[in-house]
Amino acid sequence: MMGVGKSTIGKNLAKKLKYNFIDVDKLIEDHEGSSINLIFKNKGEKYFRKIECDISLSQLKKEKSVISLGGGAFLNTAIRRNTKKLSVSFWLDLPIGELIKRLKKNTRRPLLFKKNIAETAKKIYFYRKKIYNKADFRIKCNSLKPNEIVNKIMDLYEKSDN
Repeated sequence: MMGVGKSTIGKNLAKKLKYNFIDVDKLIEDHEGSSINLIFKNKGEKYFRKIECDISLSQLKKEKSVISLGGGAFLNTAIRRNTKKLSVSFWLDLPIGELIKRLKKNTRRPLLFKKNIAETAKKIYFYRKKIYNKADFRIKCNSLKPNEIVNKIMDLYEKSDN
């Protein structure tokens, strides 16, 4: 979900594993030469999701990498199927109240732009939650510091068949 700290946790995890860190949202912005907000505004969500799918699928083939998918990427069946087949997936879950606090501080979320952030975030969260539950592991991040989340992921990753 947007706002949970995927990029922060991903960077720290990659560093600890001595893996590459890949932020799909950043790759999309670099590819398009534009922010995600502007891509949504100028070309629409459908266009963005197509680019997101193409880039995500190409990145999932890379080994020794920690990949931060965009908040909506796992909703895509092809991305989800390839994630499950090629990697170990983690859902970083935060209670909706904490998410809303974080999202109110950030103006770079196109799905929340010019909307009631709390109401919209709740709708998105409760819809996506069913799909996020298909991840290999769920990490309840509430009251955990970033390094504790990274350690939890490391433990689960090492115990998995990776």
